[in-house]
Amino acid sequence: MEAGPTAVRWRKSSYSGGTGECVELAKYAMNVGVRDSKAPAAGHLSFSPQTWATFAADARDGRFDLP
Repeated sequence: MEAGPTAVRWRKSSYSGGTGECVELAKYAMNVGVRDSKAPAAGHLSFSPQTWATFAADARDGRFDLP
């Protein structure tokens, strides 16, 4: 049986600063799970590792920053 996102260890971003307003990430099966740290029971989004790496690099490079 494949391990689902409830059987994995979720990690909160180190950038949350203890405010609780952040996302959590988990690696499971062949995907990366992303969920809201304030509402973990609400579900999660699932991305391939390559898709997540591209998104993270674009975010880090400021591609989604508002003017």
